[in-house]
Amino acid sequence: MTETLGQCRELVEPVLREAVAGLHPWPGRMAAFTFGWIEADGTPREGSGGKGMRPALAVLSARAVGAPPEAAVAGAVAVELVHAFSLVHDDIMDGDELRRHRETAWKAYGVGPAVLAGDALLALAMGTLAQASGGDAVAALARLSDTLVELVNGQADDVAFENRPWSGPEAVTVEEYQEMAAGKTGSLLGCAAAVGALLGGGPAALADEMARMGRLLGIAFQAVDDLLGIWGDPATTGKPVFNDLRQHKKTLPVVAALRSDTEPGRQLADLLETGRPLDEDLLRLAAELVDRAGGRDFAQEQAETHLEEALKIIESAALDTAAAGELAALSRYIVRRSH
Repeated sequence: MTETLGQCRELVEPVLREAVAGLHPWPGRMAAFTFGWIEADGTPREGSGGKGMRPALAVLSARAVGAPPEAAVAGAVAVELVHAFSLVHDDIMDGDELRRHRETAWKAYGVGPAVLAGDALLALAMGTLAQASGGDAVAALARLSDTLVELVNGQADDVAFENRPWSGPEAVTVEEYQEMAAGKTGSLLGCAAAVGALLGGGPAALADEMARMGRLLGIAFQAVDDLLGIWGDPATTGKPVFNDLRQHKKTLPVVAALRSDTEPGRQLADLLETGRPLDEDLLRLAAELVDRAGGRDFAQEQAETHLEEALKIIESAALDTAAAGELAALSRYIVRRSH
């Protein structure tokens, strides 16, 4: 899978860098920092800031409908720009100071400049896809526009969850959480697959199926992300262990544990409802209670269930056999990652 991601990155990254270079120098520098190309002071940096899963999903989806991978490059760049925009703004809203072992954009440059950089990335994404040629570029742009609304709605739900109680009839349900994850995370993965198929000349009905596949992957991806947010190795995640619990986030393992009607679940609610900061001992206790209440196992099971549903779509759709195999491998990689 590493080789496939590398090939897609080699195809997409030069166009992505060229697009970012067209920004005003100030937000352009912050954008380059966000992508991991430079340090905060502008010093060039080796490597990339992400795994490139969304661009790869777009490229492989174009190949899956019989088009050359180059057909999806504009869509892959646009989706990656939207993803970067969402991360910049998400870090501001969550107050996260670290991402991928580095300072987040707002921590490095300030909140106002980071908001501006996020806005620039979003505008650049729309402009990039608007200039795409071949396939059904108009439908691809409409898909991206609709996705942005879904993404914002999902983020709005996520923020609103912070003000909901930990227990009782007004507490967040598992179903509400997964609907949020479908919008916040699944919509963009679904968009990547659909845009790739549309730019590759695939029919609208097939693009819809690819979008559904990507959305399922997104729900699975978010479940894994939530697991890593509590139990992930800081050496690979770039964030402290128990980070989501430290920030009192209502993630899937926590919500499932609170809804488990178990003694550990009730103890967890009592602990979290105090609202006080959790020291390392209390964080360890909270993580143990989530585990004992079944939240960890539930999130893992949900990740695998949604992955299997996504794989069934890949298997049943009228796709190029070799590209479909790579899509399946990418799907497994997205869900079974360790960071």
